[in-house]
Amino acid sequence: MTKLTFGAVALATAAFAPLSAAAQTDIAFWHAFTGRLQELVDAQVADFNASQSDYTVTATSKGNYSETLNAGIAAFRANEQPDILMVFEVGTATMMAAQGATKPVYEVMADAGVDFDPDAYIGAVKGYYTNTDGQMLSLPFNSSTPVLYVNRDAFAEAGLDPDMDLSTWQNVDAALTQLQEAGQECGFTTAWQSWIQLETLSAYHNVPFASQENGFAGLDTELVFNSPLQVQHIDMLGQWAQNGKFVYAGRRNEGGANFRAGDCALFTESSAGYAGVATEAQFDWDIRPLPYYEGAEGAPQNTIIGGASLWVMAGQTDEEYVGVAQFLNYLSSPEVQAQWHQDTGYLPITTAASDLTREQGFYDENPGTDIAVKQMTMNEPTPNSKGIRLGSFDQIRTVIDEELEGVWAGDKSAQEALDSAVSRGNELLRRFEQTAG
Repeated sequence: MTKLTFGAVALATAAFAPLSAAAQTDIAFWHAFTGRLQELVDAQVADFNASQSDYTVTATSKGNYSETLNAGIAAFRANEQPDILMVFEVGTATMMAAQGATKPVYEVMADAGVDFDPDAYIGAVKGYYTNTDGQMLSLPFNSSTPVLYVNRDAFAEAGLDPDMDLSTWQNVDAALTQLQEAGQECGFTTAWQSWIQLETLSAYHNVPFASQENGFAGLDTELVFNSPLQVQHIDMLGQWAQNGKFVYAGRRNEGGANFRAGDCALFTESSAGYAGVATEAQFDWDIRPLPYYEGAEGAPQNTIIGGASLWVMAGQTDEEYVGVAQFLNYLSSPEVQAQWHQDTGYLPITTAASDLTREQGFYDENPGTDIAVKQMTMNEPTPNSKGIRLGSFDQIRTVIDEELEGVWAGDKSAQEALDSAVSRGNELLRRFEQTAG
């Protein structure tokens, strides 16, 4: 069988004219940020460019995560790929299987003579982006994990204690009933329903989402997220959708607008939603841990990462690779990562950045901003909780979205929807295995 590649033929390295001593080497960086996150990345790039005179990084937004990955694939096929491509965690298996399309980060750093220690990165982040030998394939950059955002004013207006215990889904259910009785029209909404309500739910309760250690142990994996716990949760959400406790806003983070406007009392979203909530919310709010099911054995275990990493594309000049190494080293520095974490809610990807944030007093001044880190590091990850690495995962998520929407509309039971999603998703996995195996 042929190996999966982005193009029909191997990439040929283009010939470049020698650079003059005074010329700067251009580094193209494609990412998936807009709005406030794009502004913050632009500021990082400007700071790096101003710090030295050898390289000029140009950052370009290519749309959402799926659009950015597709743009990178198309550019590779046309031999016009950027030096650095941001790829969301869902695309990791695809990038790993795309032989000849990328240059592993550990090789980029070694060839450039940059001191690079993968053990400097927090375990749950490092483990997702390394191979079986512990060598880092892509650079973790914007890693996040789901948390619960609470509109404290909505609770107070409903006569509820804003500090009430919301650590379990059973308690959330009871709170939503009381909120609804008090006239709250949107009790709960969510972003990224597959990532939060199925993928992270599974890890947090230490149950498998897929066989073969969620895909880490081989390509011959099968989806298994139609077990009793997952069905129980989707059934409960389906009931909430039917009785008005849960307002479904969309497949990505559309629900964020509802929460930031003060319309919804509870919101499950990425820890990186912090930037938008902190900027826009005109009400009292706080961050809580993601709920779990009381009585479920092994829960809470640990949550899993979302976000994206930076892949170095093949076919660049030696000068470009040295510049890429310098830029990635800059992005991983404790000062840059600590500021990024504090500005956005993304995880501090290194232990040094986490320690620096704590030393600067940020967690004391902003209660709840350390919850994401605690959730990720509360227990040693298990084969069920270290993450999910599947081929065609973006398409599988689309299948899951379609099936879940059938539950929210009352057209399917939770069991029917998850059984169908597993069956349809497994077909995609078999196609990927045949192509990449």
